[in-house]
Amino acid sequence: MLRSVAVIVLEGTSPFEFGVVCEVFGIDRSGRGTGVPRFDLRVCTPVPGAVGTKTGFSINVEQGLEAAADADLVVMTPYGGERPLPEEVLQVLRGAARRGAWVMSICSGAFALAEAGVLDGLRCTTHWQYSHLLAERYPRLRVDENVLYVQDSRIITSAGTAAGIDACLHLVRTEFGAKVAAAMARDMVVPPHRDGGQAQYIDRPVPEAGSEPMEQLLVWMGAHLDREHPVPELAARVHMSPRTFARRFRAETGATPAAWLNAQRVLRAQELLEETDLSVDEVAREAGFGQAVLLRHHFGRQLNTSPQAYRRTFRGQLAVQRPA
Repeated sequence: MLRSVAVIVLEGTSPFEFGVVCEVFGIDRSGRGTGVPRFDLRVCTPVPGAVGTKTGFSINVEQGLEAAADADLVVMTPYGGERPLPEEVLQVLRGAARRGAWVMSICSGAFALAEAGVLDGLRCTTHWQYSHLLAERYPRLRVDENVLYVQDSRIITSAGTAAGIDACLHLVRTEFGAKVAAAMARDMVVPPHRDGGQAQYIDRPVPEAGSEPMEQLLVWMGAHLDREHPVPELAARVHMSPRTFARRFRAETGATPAAWLNAQRVLRAQELLEETDLSVDEVAREAGFGQAVLLRHHFGRQLNTSPQAYRRTFRGQLAVQRPA
């Protein structure tokens, strides 16, 4: 049973991600009648004392790494990645994995787990900005940049910043059930459950193309999402052959015209779901999909969630929703 939690902080740690772990496991909610237990939270570092954060202030850490020796959960917070990891930190992470404790990383803390070797052969994630570097530096890992968190065996890795909350609540739900996790989430005023497979919500702005005609074309396509855009017609607008255009478009945007257009339509649908009370059918038409079934298909394919679930997450249960 999960009772003791050791949080490792190093120089350059991120206050928000560190605070997430403290908020979930460091506040005693056991007297509120909701079934939430009291956790033994231990904040530790290789050399106790002042530990600087990346935002310019320091936190005073009183315990050394021995506090993690028997913890039920060892959490690695983000740290200044340009510094080599102390060997004793790697040993703590390896030891926790060997004895069957839960091991969790928040955001770029996954690099420490990877360096310790506890992620070898496992599926994992980190902040989307660092995912390619993580995969390149540690080729034995199976890095998925499109999820909020991943549990593989007893190792949990989370995406950036607030995704750490989802990962922590997932562990609470696994250990104590949905009712306890929901009570904790309600107390924290956060969604009680976002699936780990839900995509990190990454804004996809209009990319800069290598030539002014192509940039102008992308702007024009973005303003006419409701139209079909056959490659021959698009090629004619920029005075290219269809074959040359298709090659140039992929080279400059990283996608085919159809894939790029659908990504822009999904982005427009996200905005409408967040900012309006339009039904899903109406959002589908406004975003250029025409039919709700196409919106759901592409929304699920790109974001691993449904339009309704996305709206609930970003607008809350009290958002006005008309039937689809």
